[in-house]
Amino acid sequence: MTEPLLTYVPPEGLLQDRVILVTGAAMGIGRAAALAYARFGATVVLLDKQVALMEQVYDEIEAMGAPEAAIYPLDMQGASATDYEAMAANLQDQLGRLDGVLLNAAWLAAFMSVRQHGVDLWFKMINVNLHANFMLVRACLPLLEAAPDPAIVFSAEASGKALQGAFGVAKAGMDGFCQTLAQEYDRERHFMRVNRIDTGPVRTSTRVMNFPGENPDTLVKPASVVGPYLFYMGPDAGRRTNELCRWGRLPVDFVWPGEVQS
Repeated sequence: MTEPLLTYVPPEGLLQDRVILVTGAAMGIGRAAALAYARFGATVVLLDKQVALMEQVYDEIEAMGAPEAAIYPLDMQGASATDYEAMAANLQDQLGRLDGVLLNAAWLAAFMSVRQHGVDLWFKMINVNLHANFMLVRACLPLLEAAPDPAIVFSAEASGKALQGAFGVAKAGMDGFCQTLAQEYDRERHFMRVNRIDTGPVRTSTRVMNFPGENPDTLVKPASVVGPYLFYMGPDAGRRTNELCRWGRLPVDFVWPGEVQS
């Protein structure tokens, strides 16, 4: 299953008229996925706290002639349920719909043992990586339920490893949360795809910051792993839900075929 999804290239216009919200859209996989969604016709809502970097993504989308993106600045570390409800109301008012959500934002402060873990830092990392995603999804569910082919995609990561601390615990919690959502929406009425993607090591700022002994030039670029993100977000995935797409370290020279053909 993994290799066909890695090399999946959708037909042009596959995401036409769809509105897709991408968290962590300023950099890394979020940025790469947002650009890919826009390229194939989606109106992308960029959500991040780094406004200047989001504006760069916005400009790239505009330059490719794709539908105009929207920027929604939000710091998921401090946002409340009310903030997410206001966001969903804004999407309804300004765009009139929501067809998909990519839950990609994440924050890893540092690797540390449970014994070393500060309580305040534990709560902050759990909030950003788990609670914030719950509040965002909960606020967006009415909009997604109204969409003809809704999808939620989550950037997962293998958890349960030593020194992952609150980050690993939150990722494990999100894995369970996505499985719960997938089962609750695997029904005839209001069916919704909910799938998880674990890319393995990718050249992102989080990876570079937390693995200082690793040469970034040995890591595949985020733009090379967008195939599964496009597949699960679009109609070609049909009723495939509750799947985990995972692969190991990709060769550094692996390039998504969609980029080769462009």
